[in-house]
Amino acid sequence: MPTVVAAAVVIRDGRVLLTRRMEGQHLGGFWEFPGGKLEEGEAPEAAVVRECAEECGIQVEVIDILDVTHHRYPEKEVLLLFYRCALRSGEVQHLQVAEHAWVTPTELEAYPLPPADEQVVRRILSLEL
Repeated sequence: MPTVVAAAVVIRDGRVLLTRRMEGQHLGGFWEFPGGKLEEGEAPEAAVVRECAEECGIQVEVIDILDVTHHRYPEKEVLLLFYRCALRSGEVQHLQVAEHAWVTPTELEAYPLPPADEQVVRRILSLEL
């Protein structure tokens, strides 16, 4: 059974928010879109809002679903739900992330992202931000 993960593709002024995972955790050091596992009975949209607040101290609004990806890592299987989000308030803090960056879509390829994020990067590149 895959772990269901909801991730936020937060867009502000034509740039996308990336956060870097802390060393010592699964995929430590990789850049990713903020988000995390759903809690028991939690809606994916609620998980995105909660995770952005917990990890980065920002309030986001879910606009729509952007992409869905299934990926099998050697140690786990994940179903990733990527949501396009708008930043409503707050400045990014490093509460549960090592660092962050606001990048243009074409800059995404310069950041080492987990293999499960490759499909959503292609989708972001096709958007009009």
